[in-house]
Amino acid sequence: MAERVKVWFDPEADFLEVTFSEAPGYMRETENDAVMERVDLDGNLLGFSILAVSQLAKSKPLMAELLSGKGNAA
Repeated sequence: MAERVKVWFDPEADFLEVTFSEAPGYMRETENDAVMERVDLDGNLLGFSILAVSQLAKSKPLMAELLSGKGNAA
């Protein structure tokens, strides 16, 4: 089954956001200071964001663990 994702980049803020669902949710910290995960009230993963994206090309690959399950995010 195909899934649609939305990718949005704000060059002024140097911010990238990937959204799997437009359902209501909130941002939650991860172990990586540059990465936030967006989850719903049940903890299902709705997307994630990355700060300082332009710095990624200058350093090693960004690694982050998104702890939430994708679950039934709609």
